[in-house]
Amino acid sequence: MKIGRLEAFSDGVIAIIITIMVLELKVPEGSDFESLKPLLPKFISYILSFLYVAIYWNNHHHLCQAIEKVNGKILWANMGLLFAMSMVPLTTAWMGENHFDKNPTMLYGVNLLLCAIAFFILEYTAISHEGKTSKIGQALSNTTKENLSWILYVVGIVLTFYLPKISLVCYFVVAIIWLVPDKRIEKQLGQ
Repeated sequence: MKIGRLEAFSDGVIAIIITIMVLELKVPEGSDFESLKPLLPKFISYILSFLYVAIYWNNHHHLCQAIEKVNGKILWANMGLLFAMSMVPLTTAWMGENHFDKNPTMLYGVNLLLCAIAFFILEYTAISHEGKTSKIGQALSNTTKENLSWILYVVGIVLTFYLPKISLVCYFVVAIIWLVPDKRIEKQLGQ
Protein backbone atom coordinates (compact mmCIF):
# COMPACT_ATOMS: atom_id res chain seq x y z
CA MET A 1 0.00 0.00 0.00
CA LYS A 2 1.17 3.51 -0.72
CA ILE A 3 1.53 6.07 2.06
CA GLY A 4 -1.07 8.55 0.73
CA ARG A 5 -4.09 7.00 2.43
CA LEU A 6 -2.35 6.78 5.79
CA GLU A 7 -1.22 10.40 5.55
CA ALA A 8 -4.65 11.68 4.45
CA PHE A 9 -6.44 9.81 7.25
CA SER A 10 -3.94 11.08 9.81
CA ASP A 11 -4.31 14.66 8.55
CA GLY A 12 -8.08 14.40 9.03
CA VAL A 13 -7.77 13.05 12.58
CA ILE A 14 -5.24 15.72 13.51
CA ALA A 15 -7.54 18.45 12.13
CA ILE A 16 -10.35 17.09 14.31
CA ILE A 17 -8.07 17.06 17.37
CA ILE A 18 -7.25 20.75 16.86
CA THR A 19 -10.93 21.56 16.35
CA ILE A 20 -11.94 19.80 19.55
CA MET A 21 -9.27 21.67 21.50
CA VAL A 22 -10.40 25.09 20.32
CA LEU A 23 -14.04 24.27 21.08
CA GLU A 24 -13.05 23.88 24.73
CA LEU A 25 -12.36 27.63 24.86
CA LYS A 26 -15.73 29.08 25.80
CA VAL A 27 -16.63 32.71 25.16
CA PRO A 28 -16.58 34.58 28.50
CA GLU A 29 -19.51 36.50 29.93
CA GLY A 30 -18.87 40.21 29.63
CA SER A 31 -17.16 42.45 27.12
CA ASP A 32 -14.28 43.83 29.17
CA PHE A 33 -10.78 42.40 29.08
CA GLU A 34 -11.07 41.43 32.74
CA SER A 35 -13.61 38.78 31.73
CA LEU A 36 -10.86 37.05 29.73
CA LYS A 37 -8.71 36.51 32.84
CA PRO A 38 -10.37 33.20 33.87
CA LEU A 39 -9.61 31.84 30.38
CA LEU A 40 -5.85 32.36 30.75
CA PRO A 41 -5.00 28.85 32.08
CA LYS A 42 -7.15 27.26 29.38
CA PHE A 43 -5.57 29.46 26.72
CA ILE A 44 -2.03 28.63 27.87
CA SER A 45 -2.94 24.92 27.82
CA TYR A 46 -4.41 25.34 24.35
CA ILE A 47 -1.31 27.11 23.02
CA LEU A 48 0.99 24.40 24.37
CA SER A 49 -1.19 21.60 23.00
CA PHE A 50 -1.65 23.32 19.64
CA LEU A 51 2.15 23.54 19.38
CA TYR A 52 2.45 19.84 20.13
CA VAL A 53 -0.20 18.80 17.63
CA ALA A 54 1.38 21.04 14.98
CA ILE A 55 4.81 19.56 15.71
CA TYR A 56 3.46 16.02 15.41
CA TRP A 57 1.66 16.90 12.19
CA ASN A 58 4.85 18.41 10.74
CA ASN A 59 7.06 15.49 11.75
CA HIS A 60 4.43 12.97 10.64
CA HIS A 61 4.42 14.65 7.23
CA HIS A 62 8.21 14.37 7.00
CA LEU A 63 8.08 10.76 8.14
CA CYS A 64 5.48 9.93 5.49
CA GLN A 65 7.72 11.44 2.82
CA ALA A 66 10.47 9.01 3.77
CA ILE A 67 8.35 5.87 3.95
CA GLU A 68 8.29 4.04 0.62
CA LYS A 69 5.51 1.51 1.31
CA VAL A 70 3.12 0.80 4.17
CA ASN A 71 2.37 -2.55 5.75
CA GLY A 72 -0.14 -3.57 8.42
CA LYS A 73 2.32 -2.98 11.27
CA ILE A 74 2.90 0.59 10.14
CA LEU A 75 -0.86 1.16 9.91
CA TRP A 76 -1.36 -0.08 13.48
CA ALA A 77 1.61 1.89 14.77
CA ASN A 78 0.10 5.00 13.16
CA MET A 79 -3.25 4.24 14.82
CA GLY A 80 -1.42 4.05 18.17
CA LEU A 81 -0.04 7.53 17.57
CA LEU A 82 -3.45 8.87 16.60
CA PHE A 83 -4.99 7.30 19.71
CA ALA A 84 -2.42 8.95 21.99
CA MET A 85 -2.90 12.27 20.20
CA SER A 86 -6.69 11.98 20.42
CA MET A 87 -6.39 12.16 24.21
CA VAL A 88 -4.63 15.55 24.04
CA PRO A 89 -7.89 17.58 23.97
CA LEU A 90 -9.10 15.84 27.14
CA THR A 91 -5.88 16.26 29.11
CA THR A 92 -5.48 19.82 27.82
CA ALA A 93 -8.99 20.80 28.93
CA TRP A 94 -8.64 19.12 32.34
CA MET A 95 -5.30 20.80 33.00
CA GLY A 96 -6.50 24.25 31.92
CA GLU A 97 -9.82 23.95 33.75
CA ASN A 98 -8.00 23.10 36.97
CA HIS A 99 -5.34 25.81 36.67
CA PHE A 100 -2.39 23.40 36.32
CA ASP A 101 -3.14 21.43 39.48
CA LYS A 102 -0.87 18.41 40.03
CA ASN A 103 -3.08 15.51 38.88
CA PRO A 104 -4.25 17.07 35.59
CA THR A 105 -0.74 18.36 34.84
CA MET A 106 0.74 14.95 35.60
CA LEU A 107 -1.78 13.22 33.31
CA TYR A 108 -1.04 15.78 30.60
CA GLY A 109 2.66 14.94 30.87
CA VAL A 110 1.88 11.22 30.71
CA ASN A 111 -0.21 11.89 27.60
CA LEU A 112 2.69 13.77 25.97
CA LEU A 113 5.05 10.94 26.88
CA LEU A 114 2.65 8.40 25.35
CA CYS A 115 2.50 10.46 22.15
CA ALA A 116 6.31 10.49 22.01
CA ILE A 117 6.49 6.74 22.60
CA ALA A 118 3.83 6.12 19.94
CA PHE A 119 5.70 8.28 17.42
CA PHE A 120 8.93 6.42 18.21
CA ILE A 121 7.13 3.10 17.69
CA LEU A 122 5.86 4.37 14.32
CA GLU A 123 9.39 5.38 13.33
CA TYR A 124 10.84 2.07 14.55
CA THR A 125 8.16 0.08 12.71
CA ALA A 126 8.85 1.96 9.48
CA ILE A 127 12.60 1.44 9.86
CA SER A 128 12.08 -2.26 10.58
CA HIS A 129 9.94 -2.56 7.46
CA GLU A 130 12.29 -0.67 5.15
CA GLY A 131 15.63 -1.54 6.74
CA LYS A 132 18.27 0.37 8.66
CA THR A 133 20.10 1.24 5.45
CA SER A 134 16.95 2.75 3.90
CA LYS A 135 16.48 6.51 3.64
CA ILE A 136 14.33 6.55 6.76
CA GLY A 137 16.70 4.22 8.63
CA GLN A 138 19.67 6.45 7.93
CA ALA A 139 17.75 9.68 8.61
CA LEU A 140 16.52 8.57 12.02
CA SER A 141 19.67 6.86 13.27
CA ASN A 142 20.44 9.76 15.64
CA THR A 143 17.89 9.80 18.49
CA THR A 144 19.34 12.61 20.61
CA LYS A 145 16.23 14.82 20.40
CA GLU A 146 13.95 11.89 21.25
CA ASN A 147 16.04 10.85 24.25
CA LEU A 148 16.25 14.40 25.59
CA SER A 149 12.48 14.75 25.16
CA TRP A 150 11.73 11.58 27.11
CA ILE A 151 13.99 12.68 29.95
CA LEU A 152 12.27 16.08 30.13
CA TYR A 153 8.83 14.45 30.07
CA VAL A 154 9.72 12.17 32.97
CA VAL A 155 11.26 15.07 34.92
CA GLY A 156 8.11 17.12 34.23
CA ILE A 157 5.85 14.28 35.37
CA VAL A 158 7.82 13.84 38.60
CA LEU A 159 7.84 17.61 39.19
CA THR A 160 4.03 17.70 39.08
CA PHE A 161 3.96 16.11 42.53
CA TYR A 162 5.98 19.01 43.95
CA LEU A 163 5.79 22.00 41.60
CA PRO A 164 3.14 21.39 38.92
CA LYS A 165 3.58 24.76 37.23
CA ILE A 166 7.32 24.20 36.89
CA SER A 167 6.63 20.92 35.11
CA LEU A 168 5.02 23.02 32.37
CA VAL A 169 8.46 24.52 31.75
CA CYS A 170 9.73 21.00 30.91
CA TYR A 171 6.82 20.49 28.51
CA PHE A 172 7.43 23.88 26.87
CA VAL A 173 11.15 23.14 26.52
CA VAL A 174 10.38 19.89 24.67
CA ALA A 175 8.03 21.80 22.37
CA ILE A 176 10.75 24.37 21.70
CA ILE A 177 13.25 21.58 20.93
CA TRP A 178 10.87 20.21 18.28
CA LEU A 179 9.49 23.56 17.08
CA VAL A 180 12.40 23.83 14.70
CA PRO A 181 11.42 21.24 12.09
CA ASP A 182 13.34 17.99 12.26
CA LYS A 183 15.79 18.28 9.36
CA ARG A 184 17.07 14.69 9.54
CA ILE A 185 14.58 13.38 6.98
CA GLU A 186 14.79 16.45 4.72
CA LYS A 187 18.58 16.12 4.59
CA GLN A 188 18.35 12.43 3.77
CA LEU A 189 15.78 13.01 1.00
CA GLY A 190 17.74 15.96 -0.40
CA GLN A 191 14.95 18.51 0.09
